[in-house]
Amino acid sequence: MINVLNLKLSFGERVLFRDVNLKFTHGNCYGVIGANGSGKSTFLNILSGELEADTGDIIITPGERLAVLKQDHFAYDKYTVLHTVIMGYRKLYDVMMQREAIYDKESFTEEDGIAAATLEIDFAELGGWEAEAEAATMLSGLGISEHLHNKRLEEIEDNLKVRVLLAQALFGNPDILLLDEPTNHLDLESINWLEDFLYRFDNTVIVVSHDRHFLNRVCTHIVDIDFTKIRLYVGNYDFWYQASQLARKQMRDDKRKREDKIAELKSFIQRFSSNASKARQATSRKKLIEKLTIDDIKPTSRRFPYVSFKPEREPGKNILNIRNLSKTVDGEAVIQDLNLLVNNGDKIAFVGPHHLAKTTLFEMITGHDKPDSGSFDWGVTTSVSYFPKDNSSHFQEDISITDWLRQFSVEKDDTYIRSFLGRMLFSGDEALKSILVLSGGERVRCMLSKMMLSSANVLVLDEPTNHLDLEAITALNNGLIEFPGVILFNSHDHQFVDTVANRIVEFTPHGLIDKMMSLDEYLNSEEIRILRDEMYESHLSLTI
Repeated sequence: MINVLNLKLSFGERVLFRDVNLKFTHGNCYGVIGANGSGKSTFLNILSGELEADTGDIIITPGERLAVLKQDHFAYDKYTVLHTVIMGYRKLYDVMMQREAIYDKESFTEEDGIAAATLEIDFAELGGWEAEAEAATMLSGLGISEHLHNKRLEEIEDNLKVRVLLAQALFGNPDILLLDEPTNHLDLESINWLEDFLYRFDNTVIVVSHDRHFLNRVCTHIVDIDFTKIRLYVGNYDFWYQASQLARKQMRDDKRKREDKIAELKSFIQRFSSNASKARQATSRKKLIEKLTIDDIKPTSRRFPYVSFKPEREPGKNILNIRNLSKTVDGEAVIQDLNLLVNNGDKIAFVGPHHLAKTTLFEMITGHDKPDSGSFDWGVTTSVSYFPKDNSSHFQEDISITDWLRQFSVEKDDTYIRSFLGRMLFSGDEALKSILVLSGGERVRCMLSKMMLSSANVLVLDEPTNHLDLEAITALNNGLIEFPGVILFNSHDHQFVDTVANRIVEFTPHGLIDKMMSLDEYLNSEEIRILRDEMYESHLSLTI
């Protein structure tokens, strides 16, 4: 258990949060949410002891082990992947190293024998005999092949290092687990594995995430950081969001009687309570929900950008025809003989662990790169707007956001541009900032503004949710659901993909799988599992 008492932290004159009193108890998973820059990661650093608050205390139950997802990808470069994971349980790792050092000695004294006997007892009690098997299982679940387990971290790709450090944090059943954006750099299959792991995890979890499906799946509580306050709510993200929006709507509506407002909120709480059996820690959560009152639910003060894509014309029947497209990057065949026909009405999510293939495809069909062979044709009535994964080339000049966006607008009037930016949360002097100093999230909102002004009927988006906070992701999600044109996109956000896509195209090591269905239908399909197995066996027979 962690107790937070009278916590306050400020940077200069800016107060990040004050008067924070919270209790994190055994068996619950707490999702920490808040706008970009609100202090989510900072709060976790205070809980872990890496950062000291101005005032207040963090009290952890004596004897409980706390594990943290490390962010330094290079700190373990000289260690093997398996050893890096086991180091998550430092006491066990130290015993393991001492034990190995004794057995590696050329001469073995009586004292060594006594020490070895003691270490063997400690090793067994700490679960040492199962350690490597447990670490290997975690690594495999997170998509790290067995042939990499004994390589040093410096020998594997950076995106895999993140997964190793996640396995390190999870290893050894810690009493308290602190995770800062654990789904970053994970594919959908690995995220599903992590969700299942945390769903079954019996101890305390405190996690920062922008993934709504993840928060809904694993969280029993939401910790909302909002304008110097940190409030704790029972329920998952959807419950917090819907209740907060309902409370905000009702606060604005002065014509409604208070009794009606209370009745509507009580009805909402009751509906959620009746569905609690589907969620983690259902019994205890339902008891807590039944204690909720009208005063427990507060409206959020955070704002949502306005995202709406309105095409100038219908895209027509013929959209995109890709024939035998191939591309090699740095000696690796990233795309080979790709054939794909995109139809009107398609909203295609490209999935699978081959991220370079998706980006390379998007770069080629939008004219930013050329294929080695093959061809593609866009329909004559299509107009395409592209959101690249790396947008840095769009923000090289020292000009204001207003002047930057004006370049892409038919309407050049300053009032129009400033009004448009205001809806994207660049109000007042914010719209006059230089584009050179924008954060990642601000750049994404600029790129989305540019796309909205294009009035295109085909949108190509490569990881558009990166760097966005939950409010912006929700706004973009809703905007794409309402968009009447064609969408080609990829994302690691489960809910985003499932609610937008009506067609799934998966890049596998052995070919392409293309199905008209939602993501959840795809992931739960026995047909897809059999198809993958058949593709693997076919590929294996060709290589023998």
